[in-house]
Amino acid sequence: MTAAVSHDVLQELAGHFGIATEFTDWLGEHREVSDETLISVLGALDVDASSDDLARTALAELANRRWRHVVPPTVVTRVGESTEVLVHVPDGASVQLAVELEEGGRVELEQLDHFVAPHEVNGLAVGEAKFALPARIPAGWHEVVATLDGAEISPEARAVLDVSARRQRGASEPITEARGTLISAPDASNFDVPEPVWGLMAQLYQARSSRSWGLGDLGDLRTLGEWSAEHDGDFVLVNPFHAPSPVTPLEPSPYLPTTRRFLDPSLISIDDLVASEPVSQEAGQRLAELAMFCRQNHTRDVIDRDGTWLAKREALGLCYDAARHGDERRWHDFGAFCELEGQGLIDFATWTVLCEQLGGSWRDWPEEYRSPRGEAVDIFRQEHAERVEFYCWVQFVLRDQGAATQQRLRDAGMRIGVMHDLAVGVHPSGADAWSLVDSLARGVSVGAPPDQYNQLGQNWSQPPLRPDALERLGYEPLRDVLRAAFAGAGALRIDHILGLFRLWWVPEGRDASEGTYVSYNHEAMIGALLLEAERAGALVIGEDLGVVSELTREVMAERQVYGTQIMWFEFEDDGTPKRPEHYRRECLASVTTHDLPPTTGFLELRHVDIRNQLGLLTRSVEEERAAEQELVDAYRQQLVDDGLVGENASTEDLVLGLHKRMAASSAKLFGVSLADMAGDRRPINQPGTFREYPNWTLPLADAHGNVLLLDEILGSNIATSVAQSAQRGA
Repeated sequence: MTAAVSHDVLQELAGHFGIATEFTDWLGEHREVSDETLISVLGALDVDASSDDLARTALAELANRRWRHVVPPTVVTRVGESTEVLVHVPDGASVQLAVELEEGGRVELEQLDHFVAPHEVNGLAVGEAKFALPARIPAGWHEVVATLDGAEISPEARAVLDVSARRQRGASEPITEARGTLISAPDASNFDVPEPVWGLMAQLYQARSSRSWGLGDLGDLRTLGEWSAEHDGDFVLVNPFHAPSPVTPLEPSPYLPTTRRFLDPSLISIDDLVASEPVSQEAGQRLAELAMFCRQNHTRDVIDRDGTWLAKREALGLCYDAARHGDERRWHDFGAFCELEGQGLIDFATWTVLCEQLGGSWRDWPEEYRSPRGEAVDIFRQEHAERVEFYCWVQFVLRDQGAATQQRLRDAGMRIGVMHDLAVGVHPSGADAWSLVDSLARGVSVGAPPDQYNQLGQNWSQPPLRPDALERLGYEPLRDVLRAAFAGAGALRIDHILGLFRLWWVPEGRDASEGTYVSYNHEAMIGALLLEAERAGALVIGEDLGVVSELTREVMAERQVYGTQIMWFEFEDDGTPKRPEHYRRECLASVTTHDLPPTTGFLELRHVDIRNQLGLLTRSVEEERAAEQELVDAYRQQLVDDGLVGENASTEDLVLGLHKRMAASSAKLFGVSLADMAGDRRPINQPGTFREYPNWTLPLADAHGNVLLLDEILGSNIATSVAQSAQRGA
């Protein structure tokens, strides 16, 4: 029973695992985390604290934890800095330590004088040695290798010491070494924006043109970017491109994907693909029929993801058949792509085919298919080899079109180009949850505590990565996600960058407000981020809105990671709207965001009406409306005082005035919503809701609710006017 567990023991145990036992809420009030929550979160880390005896046993074992590692599973350093590494071997054994560099080569490390008494672990006396890691180690993902001089680690020692190092060995093979990952990261981001720039922000699936197949695709992104470049825009921030489930009905939220490593096939421009992979006349006729079917959706007031995907899947099959018998060079490139992506790509493609056969949730599959390493899965993969290859090829096409799109935008004059968006996590029944089963915590989900705009808190239904698993695996799961996110991009926005420092874990079956924070090794997380950003030559922007610790902002500033500022959330110390010249320089500033209505809708307080209708307010609608109207009036008055609008300005005048105001801010990046260029009033998402609001399914529309295609928006006077208002330094 929970009551039998010593509160003090539980608090100490939680502290060792980075689990917060208290925190300060958005109102500045101190909150204690319940023992029930702590026990649930510890359980998600495989620490049984359900009784006092078990909790004390777990606490006692922590004293042995560092002594069990021959080398630390992960060592993190910054380029140009020296550090020290502790090694643990059977007492009296002689050990050497070296770094095997990612690009080849080996650096032998100097052993330092270091005496501590041996520590007994399960009857084995374990000694400790210290080595100097020099400052000359270059940036990269390296390996630290400890080698016993002329001896192997005995079976008795192996029962106590961790020598796994993620390298497969035969059961009878002698072990004379142990390995860990060394992350040598840049001290700070080296991507600089020399002068203020502006760019567009778009939910790409909304940006449908007359040539689209029901959803905005990479061809539309090219159109959008080139139009923006003609108006001196330097980037296009898009929604996460992560893949959803292949089984209908599709999850509409781009922030609840099935994987963060692989891409949404609906993004593929079929027209562009056919241009590079010519199909037969018969196939061409079928493609024309499928295109016509998808375009029938363009006038509806809801986006039909399901119909579009089913049509595109058939179209991709026709193109795949042509590609298999087409250009040998491109097929060779496909083979090289598969080799580069490795087992992760094969697992994802296998999972996709399993979904087609068994349904979209792997948790409902027969037991033998619930692990990617099971014999039944291996047999299934062989039996469906061609279909698995098809889905690998789809990802090749996506990567190819993404890279081509980024190159086109850079050629058009953009200094940044495509700005990708990285979601916080993944769907609990999806591909990553299946393939990363040892890396994700079970029985909890990621969310956010109550704040000003989500006063009941949020539960995003996403299993979090385990901090201990990331360390054990050398941060490979994070590295793979980041590497994929930077592909085909000049910048990456990290949604909820607080998640690289701490995440709000909500135990299964509890309200979002009953969670707690779990800390991550931010030195490793930020180090991995900057290392991959440097390799991609890309800018990093962190979404640091809501309840954010001072540590997060301090580290972001130190490592030159840009932040995010939304106009409606920014105030001076006296409570008045923040002046443009007082915005942070290293940040992406904007008037609005996808979690708020477009600017026209906010000015009309549409968000208050929606929250009231959905029961999301914690005070009366009259109080809420009065407070938000006061905010709008304050901005109106500033616009009047600054001479940007007249006393009797219309809503459209206010929208343009607010954009002119923000264009004059000190922020280096200014993002303009495509929805504002359409004159739309409706929010694309209402946080804190699931299906109560049509989140992520509304097409772009004008102020009267008439559905608009991208061609119509970019050809409109309002789009040109907003773009002109966004000009920096004008």
